[in-house]
Amino acid sequence: MSLAMILFFIGLIGAFLSGMLGIGGAIVNYPMLLYIPVLIGVGAFTPQEVSAITMLQVFFSSLTASFAYKKSNFINKNLVITMGSSIIIGGLLGGFGSKYLTGDMINMTYGVLATLAAILMFIPRPVQEEHEPELRYNRILAAILAFIVGVVSGIVGAGGAFILIPIMLFFLKIPLRTTIASSLVIVFLSSIGGTVGKVMSRSILFWPTFWTVIGSLAGAPLGAKVGKKMKAKSLQYVLAILILGTAIKIWLDII
Repeated sequence: MSLAMILFFIGLIGAFLSGMLGIGGAIVNYPMLLYIPVLIGVGAFTPQEVSAITMLQVFFSSLTASFAYKKSNFINKNLVITMGSSIIIGGLLGGFGSKYLTGDMINMTYGVLATLAAILMFIPRPVQEEHEPELRYNRILAAILAFIVGVVSGIVGAGGAFILIPIMLFFLKIPLRTTIASSLVIVFLSSIGGTVGKVMSRSILFWPTFWTVIGSLAGAPLGAKVGKKMKAKSLQYVLAILILGTAIKIWLDII
């Protein structure tokens, strides 16, 4: 199988999970891009190159999945504006600053993020599925947390949803389905800043990014369709296991 086909399927899988779970797909694509081409023997990418590819993939997959959720009542505009405006600034700073970090530093940043997200996702909490007409949350805290997520996610080439979702659930007390739908739009805004940062740092590989993005455009709408039909508790379990598995893999490689 050619490198182009491998990258297409990596983008497809990442975007499918993006649409289903409200993530950008980087939590899956980062380790797959880093390890699968080498394992099969069709190519190899550095952590800096992988972070650039995943950032572009996150941009297109989150945009496509956001359109799939547009007709639902779960996207909260005020929440998107509050967190999106902060995360896009953080993503721009992180994306540009990543060129000054080593591959090991980027991998460690990713590992710390995934570990924190996994811990938060496994903390028991009541699952809220109801759609509240007026969502209440601490806007100042939401803006600060979104900025921090933007900076670190820009460094690793992720939209940041895998850490943003646990933060929205456990610190801001946002219902799960509102979190999933709104986080897709917030992640899209985050990826704008991160993408501009990657372009400015000239770390984007055109053809690998192209095939990964093509796969993303096909997978995101399918994932969103499946996610709308799944129970909220099931979505939370799938996301928690996914984050935990990625965190373990990254730390094993670092150690």
